[in-house]
Amino acid sequence: MRGAGTRPGGLGPGLAGQAGPPRGPRPPGGLLVLARAIRSLWGDGRARLGMLTILAFVLVAALAPVLAPYSPTNASFADSLGPSARHLLGTTGTGQDVLSQVLYGSRISLLVAMCAGTFATLIAVTVGLLAGYLRGVVEEVLGFATNVMLVIPGLPLMIVLATYVPGRGISVIILVIVLTGWAWGARVLRSQTASLRSRDFVLAAQLSGDRTWRIVFHEILPNMTSLVAASFFAAATAGVLAEAGLEFLGLGNPSTVSWGTMLYWAQNTSALLTGQWIQVFAPGLCIGLLAASLALVNFGVDSLSNPRLRER
Repeated sequence: MRGAGTRPGGLGPGLAGQAGPPRGPRPPGGLLVLARAIRSLWGDGRARLGMLTILAFVLVAALAPVLAPYSPTNASFADSLGPSARHLLGTTGTGQDVLSQVLYGSRISLLVAMCAGTFATLIAVTVGLLAGYLRGVVEEVLGFATNVMLVIPGLPLMIVLATYVPGRGISVIILVIVLTGWAWGARVLRSQTASLRSRDFVLAAQLSGDRTWRIVFHEILPNMTSLVAASFFAAATAGVLAEAGLEFLGLGNPSTVSWGTMLYWAQNTSALLTGQWIQVFAPGLCIGLLAASLALVNFGVDSLSNPRLRER
């Protein structure tokens, strides 16, 4: 016979008549969180500069057919011309207009940054949440896989994968970057998930019978929005630099017009030795600006999740 203060679930005395521990405050909705994050980022000077720079690159990529004076693959011009009124940045060693290639090349770099950042973040979120919440074999396997990817040097692994994976298109480069770029975000998210696993609102969801996937993605994930955003921008920044590096090494499709292939052809035609430094400077500057703007936004995202940085 049960005591007067014991529930039929064995929860102990003093909880009679209750359905379980009261839930903590619910995290705000996704749109509200996004609006607050954008407003906070806009208030940070570095993040605002990065956002404006990214917006400028997006507009250039969208308006490339209008802004470019010639087709980026038109090789009917004289080789290695210097800057002039007809060719503002000169021509390449194979007769293409440099300015047109720079404008069209922004499309490939932005595409790689967005795709690599998105897919790498999806893998990092899935692995990090499951490894941090579940116990037993799943936690051990996912943790081991994450540690292995962190130990292997990134650039040599990307070169090996890009060499042996069939095909030389942009999709292959995105796949290689995603496979090598998810581990850092997964490690951070795993640690945060493990700390949130014992919170009251997670315990309340467990006692109320919620499924594991709902607890993980509806209760824990909304509390790590800033970390997910930071993981995305970090992966996108790495994607921009990795794409340019792989294209420069000739591991991509040389016929694709991108900033990386511009550097590849500039090296093959000895642009620096012939005084055509603009062929290296223009795409290199664009790569640096895009990577720096993503890093600046990432700094602003860090300030949202780190109270010490926010106070400074």
